[in-house]
Amino acid sequence: MNAIEFPWLTAIILLPLVAALAIPLIPDKEGRTVRWYALGVAIADFALMIYAFWYKYDFQSSRLQLVENYPWIPQLGLHWAVGVDGLSMPLLLLTGLINTLAIFAAWKVTTKPRLFYGLMLAMYSAQLGVFVAQDLLLFFLMWEIELVPVYLLISIWGGQNRRYAATKFILYTAAASIFILIAGFAMAFSGDTVTFDMATLGMKEYPKTLELLVYAGFLIAFGVKLPIFPLHTWLPDAHGEASAPGSMILAGVLLKMGGYALIRFNVEMLPNAHVTFAPVLAILGVVNIVYGACCAFAQTNLKRRLAYSSIAHMGFVLIGIASYTELGISGAVLQMVSHGLIAASLFFLSGVTYDRTHTLMMDKMGGMAKVMPKTFALFTIGSMASLALPGMSGFVGELMVFLGIATSDVYSSSFKVVVVLLSAVGVILTPIYLLSMLRQVFYGEQSEELHLDAVISDVKPREIFITACLLLPIIGIGFYPKLATQTYDVKAVELAAHARQVLPVVAHQQPSSLYSRIFSAPTLANSQVESSINISQ
Repeated sequence: MNAIEFPWLTAIILLPLVAALAIPLIPDKEGRTVRWYALGVAIADFALMIYAFWYKYDFQSSRLQLVENYPWIPQLGLHWAVGVDGLSMPLLLLTGLINTLAIFAAWKVTTKPRLFYGLMLAMYSAQLGVFVAQDLLLFFLMWEIELVPVYLLISIWGGQNRRYAATKFILYTAAASIFILIAGFAMAFSGDTVTFDMATLGMKEYPKTLELLVYAGFLIAFGVKLPIFPLHTWLPDAHGEASAPGSMILAGVLLKMGGYALIRFNVEMLPNAHVTFAPVLAILGVVNIVYGACCAFAQTNLKRRLAYSSIAHMGFVLIGIASYTELGISGAVLQMVSHGLIAASLFFLSGVTYDRTHTLMMDKMGGMAKVMPKTFALFTIGSMASLALPGMSGFVGELMVFLGIATSDVYSSSFKVVVVLLSAVGVILTPIYLLSMLRQVFYGEQSEELHLDAVISDVKPREIFITACLLLPIIGIGFYPKLATQTYDVKAVELAAHARQVLPVVAHQQPSSLYSRIFSAPTLANSQVESSINISQ
């Protein structure tokens, strides 16, 4: 790095954390000054992010940019190594937007406001660190730091069963983190050199068994965060008890950390093992879609229904990752961005509804469209985006994933047909449970217990602004997907090519029944196999 170059990424990561440490020094009794301070810091960090990417980032390059590498703890081989590319950049912007809006959404927090906003800023900083870390130990450190604020935000400001939900969250995610550490050390100590630099780890040659075990370890660790069935059970409880700002960050950012890490580690760094696990990912994606949709339909709690909807939508990310096509991988990234915006808007609006009714049970609501017409309109737009209505970002992301897997020349026709048809079942179920949710909440007979006409007010200007900041990019991407895809198109092409380059050799070396029934690569790539062998000779 040029010595005179400003450390943009370091500033972006550390600004919220340093600001959080200064909160105890702010003179404030009721929390009003602290909330303005936290919002100002979040806006400043988001603005710094936009400025750095607009003027310093090359959208036509797939390489790491804004790279910084400083020795941190040389005795442990730990470096402060950060960088951004097309995979991480859109997720950084998503993190900045959702965290800023979540802090604005927490405007009415009066219980321990200093602690609340301090935790929000610290969590914001750690999330940014996860997406830009280029040292495995730094990645693990940021991944772990992010868990503590989430646990405290749920356990202190959550619902009636908040402690159970927070404990379940920390047990699942902390236990999963052990797999990151073990797999990471196995990669670092493999071979003649010991290193935690992720670029170097990606270029190492690993024994077949070790690479498969490392891949499986990462899959478990990141599968908990995504989440992948059956490692998902913490999510409905966490969403059901978290406050609206907490749910916005859970659905909008934390789930995307799992998808990002799967692509960064499993696909980019372990391509040989990915050949074996790719059909497993596709199958797990189908299970997520169908299972999540069926479970969502059975929920009577508004936020738990939305939580299971998130599980279903993350299934498309898995299928896109497994597709081995540029279109599928691009669709997976777009699905993460799109779902982050859509889920954040729906969970925020569910919090708006809870503030008025003091219940999340849909069978205790009804008839609210008459007294909350603006909320009903915003909720409807968000739901239409979630069910992938054309003109919304959800439609583009899911369509790209479907086309990516359907046009892949890696899998056999029968396997692709099964994946597409079963995924389509989940797509059909999605409008059923979302439209029935709207019907139960906003139509029908008014609940006498709620006293709707007397105490309930419609959405306020601050709440409209927050929702609009999420819905506008959803609609914008829906009509002009290039708004999002141009930030990572070059990287998606590189990822697909990197993953595919090992297919001919692996297929030639392992012509097992698994490959002959699921993959078509052994017959499609014979010429590539021969050329690869000739080159190696």
